[in-house]
Parts: sequence; C-alpha cells; structure tokens
Amino acid sequence: MTFRVAVPKEVAPGEARVALTPEVIPRLVKAGCEVLVEAGAGENARYPDAAYTQAGAKVQTDRAAMFGSADVVVKIQIPTAEETAAMRPGTVVIALMNPNRNLERVAKMRDQKVTSFALELLPRITRAQSMDVLSSQATVAGYRAALIGADLCPKFLPMLTTAAGTVRPARVLVLGAGVAGLMAIATSKRLGALVEAYDVRRAAGEQVRSLGAKFLELQINAEGSGGYARELTDDEKKLEAEMLAKAISEADIVITTANVPGRRAPLLVRKEMVARMRPGAVIIDLAAESGGNVELTKPGETVEVNGVRIVGPLNLPSQLPFHASQMFAKNVESFLKLLVGPGGTLLNDYSDEILTASLLTRNGEVVHVPTRDALAGAK
Repeated sequence: MTFRVAVPKEVAPGEARVALTPEVIPRLVKAGCEVLVEAGAGENARYPDAAYTQAGAKVQTDRAAMFGSADVVVKIQIPTAEETAAMRPGTVVIALMNPNRNLERVAKMRDQKVTSFALELLPRITRAQSMDVLSSQATVAGYRAALIGADLCPKFLPMLTTAAGTVRPARVLVLGAGVAGLMAIATSKRLGALVEAYDVRRAAGEQVRSLGAKFLELQINAEGSGGYARELTDDEKKLEAEMLAKAISEADIVITTANVPGRRAPLLVRKEMVARMRPGAVIIDLAAESGGNVELTKPGETVEVNGVRIVGPLNLPSQLPFHASQMFAKNVESFLKLLVGPGGTLLNDYSDEILTASLLTRNGEVVHVPTRDALAGAK
C-alpha cells in the first residue's frame, strides 16, 4: 500500500522555491510514496517537469484534484485558504507555517480537520538536525546577504596592491553569529573583507574566530535555552549599545541576523548609530520580516539615510531557489521518514518527540498551545 505526496506550485508572491526536488523522488518512491508534482512547480527553481517525470513522480495539471487526492501535501509556505479547502479532512500538510503571522490560515486548517506540521517548530535536538529547514535556509540567506552587501558597497572588499597604490580592505560587521551570521562571515572573508562579528552568546566566539573573523566581546553571557540567546538586562543593553555604536560607525557593510522565534526581532541598530556611519555604508537587515534589527529598516525596501543604504530583504532564500529548494527537499525527506511505517503505510502515531513538537493542528483542534492561545486572544 502506498500513500500520495503532493507537491504544489508555490503561489506566495516572490516565492521561487519548490518543496521537493527530483533528487529525492526516487528514495521517496522506494519508501512507498506516490509523488504527485503540479506542472511548473519547480520551474522557477530551475527544476523542469521532465526531471520530475524521469525521477518517478507524476506531473499533474489539475491542481484541485491533486490536493483532493493527496494524503500528504508538502509546501514551502503555509497553505492558502483555497488550497486548504481543496484538501480532504485528515490530509497531512508539512510546511513552514509561521503560525503567529498566519492565524486565519491556521484556523482554516483546523476547521478543515487537516493535520499540519510546522517545520519551524522542530526541536533543537541532534536527531532533528537533518530536518532543520530554519538552518538550511538561514545558510542561503547569510550567503546571499554578503553578496548583496558586496554589490551595494562602493568599495573593493579585498585589500589590493596596485600600481595606483594600496587599497585597504572593506570592513564588514556581522551582528548575530547563528547559522546565517556564520555564513555571512565566511562569505565576506572569502571575498577578502576585514570581518568583525558580535553575538551575545560567548560560545559563538569560538566559531567566529575559527572563520578568521574578530569577535567583539562584552563580559556578558546571554546564553539561553535551545541554543538561542536570552533577553539582555537594561544595563547589559547599554553596554552592548556603546560597543556596537563604535563598531558600526567604522563598518562599510553591516549584516544583522538576530532573530528570536515567535517574537519580534531585537533592536540592535538605532538611528543614532546609523547617523554616525560613513556615506556609502550599507546595512543588510536579515530580520526585516520579524520587525527588523535596525530601527530604520522598511521590510521589502531599500532606504537611504544620510548616504547610508539600509536593505530590508524578504525571503532571501528564494533568491537562490535552486540550492535552497535542494536543501529544503532533503530536510523534508528526513521528516517524511518519521511518518512512514512498515510496508510504506502512513503512520497516525505522532508520539515521536519531533512530531509532537512540530504538530500544529489535528482532528479539528490547534494542538500547538502558543498558537491556540494566540487564536483565542484574536477573537
């Protein structure tokens, strides 16, 4: 007995990724899945329909029928109300849900009795690393942010010795040394820049230094639970601001990456700090979608203040859709293995801690408590 996994074309504006790529299809088919891919689903990521057919998937032209026949729907973005309405009760949906920002869509899945898993809710444990879409997509975002900074900066990044004299290297400052930050550091170093980085977690210093960057240190340990940083006290914030203000004023490119899941991004760069920066400096705010690390950021826009350009990019991984999709697909493949039982059957037992943590809706209920509380408060 097999079950059907559907891969629709993403309809969110600017979304070029696809949830499964041809590379993973043969392994899913071998595990007992029948894979249905909507025609054109991988087109924007440069995966043609023919590649899916050759890999063993069945390309579908009737979108509504595909949703209606699927046992599992795999997406990048949370389903729209129309997509959910086309699903049968009990259909399993796997995607990045961003439930706090999509309460109406969560309610629609609840009312349709869809079982949904939010990939951003995966626990930060070793077993879940192969499924960690936040890390894989943050890697893409960090790389892309460094390239945007290099493109917009009016200077060479590396030091050059020429007949016209020596050109000093550009200075790059990365705030936040998580996955995105470390990739931004590594990419900036490869481009030849002089790189500094800051993170409130002291443990991040070793990783920063291993990449050849300088780690800015305060005598503060803000290590929090789950690998994230805790909120700083008022006194700690003052000390941090003073140190950062100096580093920011000297930087040619600043890349901010600080995010706290489910909450507004911490404010790191205030307008007074921007005012001290040199004309031509560039800021790339990777937290723009969750409120921004920079006071002057406008999500989805590039603004210029006193000669300093501030970029608030949205959905950066979608700007490198080929590899972003490839990484996402491998994450999803690993997650799907938890749902496949003997003989290729779809499991209904979600007692595994990874499934329990990421389960959002089931049997007409919102089972993720913070989302359920947010929905109750929105009434």
